[in-house]
Amino acid sequence: MNDADDPLSRLPAPDVAPRSRLLPSLIWLVPLVAALVGLVLIVQTYAGRGPTITIRFESAEGLEAGKTEVRFKNVVIGRVSTIELSEDREQVLVSVDLSKDASSVAVEDTRFWVVRPRADLGGVSGLNTLLSGAYVGVDVGRSDKQQLHFTGLEIPPAVTNDQQGTRFTLTREDLGSLNIGSPIYFRSVPVGRVVGFDLDENGEGVTLQAFIDAPYDRFVTRRTRFWNASGVNVNLDANGLKLNTQSLVTLLAGGLAFQSLPGGKEAPEPATENSTFRVYDDQATALAPADRIAMTVKMRFFQSMRGLSRGAIVDFKGVELGAVTDTELEYDPGQKRFASTVTATVYPGRLGRAYEQLRAREGGEDPAPEVLFQRMIDRGLRAQLRNGNLITGQLYVALDFMPKAPRVISNPDIRPLEIPTEAGSFDQLQAQIADIVTKIDSIPFGEIGGNLRDTLKSAEQVMRQIDTEVAPELRRTLAETRAAVEAANSSLAAPDAPLQQDLRLMMEQVDRAARSLRNLSDTLQRNPQSLLRGKPETPDEEQ
Repeated sequence: MNDADDPLSRLPAPDVAPRSRLLPSLIWLVPLVAALVGLVLIVQTYAGRGPTITIRFESAEGLEAGKTEVRFKNVVIGRVSTIELSEDREQVLVSVDLSKDASSVAVEDTRFWVVRPRADLGGVSGLNTLLSGAYVGVDVGRSDKQQLHFTGLEIPPAVTNDQQGTRFTLTREDLGSLNIGSPIYFRSVPVGRVVGFDLDENGEGVTLQAFIDAPYDRFVTRRTRFWNASGVNVNLDANGLKLNTQSLVTLLAGGLAFQSLPGGKEAPEPATENSTFRVYDDQATALAPADRIAMTVKMRFFQSMRGLSRGAIVDFKGVELGAVTDTELEYDPGQKRFASTVTATVYPGRLGRAYEQLRAREGGEDPAPEVLFQRMIDRGLRAQLRNGNLITGQLYVALDFMPKAPRVISNPDIRPLEIPTEAGSFDQLQAQIADIVTKIDSIPFGEIGGNLRDTLKSAEQVMRQIDTEVAPELRRTLAETRAAVEAANSSLAAPDAPLQQDLRLMMEQVDRAARSLRNLSDTLQRNPQSLLRGKPETPDEEQ
């Protein structure tokens, strides 16, 4: 086929215009737009990011990089970005990217902890993390100083910075059953809790941190007394058995309670933050009136001190006058035996009106309490150890006047004052029992037993003789007696017995004699002259 036959050859030649090299192809707009969007996202991401902080934890249990969230009041304010071991491999370093609006969280007193399912004294918490997974909790601090490295808490804080209330410092000899989270009661209402404790620097006590929620913290004043409300307080007295406890929680986890001493017309000002209070052992001790006068005394006992411990009461006629503070064993070379020295603190003011009367009796002076007690000692005041509980064997010191106690000459200028002692009633009873046992031991039971054996042998011989000789004779005598009685019955009781016939005749004769006497009496009444003239011959004379 030639060109004339080709239809395409008859078409006009195209006019090709070359593209300008200055205009880019539209296809390049796509990557440009994508790059621009990416750039915007990057800028937005960096613009929305807050500071990156590092938190040290003991373990990374439950934490995942890129997933674990950081929450404040259940609002997500950041996310864990990386988790790595520390250089010493003893802790883990958790990096957290905070959001920009949470930049104020990174201050020096902010606290972090891992929220996991927990069961403690405050109840069960973190159950929602069973489904959502653990997250990092935050207690935002109040400081203005920025900080990027933190040490996380292993347990959630008992009090967060946003809770309203007041912290107080409490002191006591030991921790007892108290722990972080132990409740604090005011008139049986839970108003606070123990938020921390630590040993004192000298190791002689424990300092506790307590937090009282607002508005109940206004009830803590300078007249407030705290006491240990743990466990059960059982009191058995003349009013019966009393059982006191704050709540079931205090039985398990311990607890404290507080109350203000009465007094004063105006309400006292609330105590300031971190004021220090002493924790008493029980409510009665805490609310007891303050003792203004204290005196240290010593007592020497020569008997066993088992059952007497520190804190044992010093009693005077039923008044708890003080408490034992120390006991020490000593050797008395003069008497060549051991003695126990008991030191106690007594409060003479607890005698009340009696103490004032004693002071007035001394001439209106203001004598020292040692002088008053020395004069009481001169009048027979003595100390005794007495048994306070027969089951536990606990002892207490009793002060009482003993007029028959031997006089003791002591130096009144020696301090602390020494109170003479007497053996306790229980010891006296033991001595009496020992004396009785000694007397019983001196009885010749062996000789008495031998004599008793011989006596029994003789009695056995007598009984055998009675059984073989006396008894047959006695039986014969009884038989004869029975026969005599039967014979007497036959002689007296039978109707035809001679004795009965004789008695009948005698009775008839007596009856006839009685009738004759009655006729004679009648005749004499009618004819008294017959005594001189004789019996009238005719009946008319009789008339």
